Amino acid sequence: MVKIGVMICDRNRKCTGNKCFKSILERDGVFSKYPEDEPIEMVGWMACGGCPGERLEFAPTDMKKYGAEVIHLATCYLAGYPACPYIRDHANYIENVVGLPVVIGTHPMPQNYIDAHEAAGDWDRDDVRGYLRSLVEDKISSEKYDSTRQDFMNPTHEPSEI
Repeated sequence: MVKIGVMICDRNRKCTGNKCFKSILERDGVFSKYPEDEPIEMVGWMACGGCPGERLEFAPTDMKKYGAEVIHLATCYLAGYPACPYIRDHANYIENVVGLPVVIGTHPMPQNYIDAHEAAGDWDRDDVRGYLRSLVEDKISSEKYDSTRQDFMNPTHEPSEI
């Protein structure tokens, strides 16, 4: 069993986490890298506290106390406009001070967000495209997580090939 903590961007502090939890259960997004037969236990979920990361100094440490073996910086760090300008600092702090590995992302990047960011050009401008590979590489999953689709989260829906 792997024990994870998830830190979300404070812009989404009221997020229900449905897409993140769905991606854990269905092994979508970055969770596809975990073996299907290995249970994933979430030991913590917390917002960063707002720029530049008010809760950064204690949230990952608390998650580590509760057994977290890895911290995921949620997809919302990159989904919001602009992408979090402190993502590198947060990952660096967690890895080098808290002593836990960091995975950037949770659920696949929804297609509507990909389209908006490509039009805005901010992922290139802000030099965060390198963090996106595992979040955008599966086009079918990106379509599946697009909440603007009428059949969003319909359990019988099989996304069409893009």
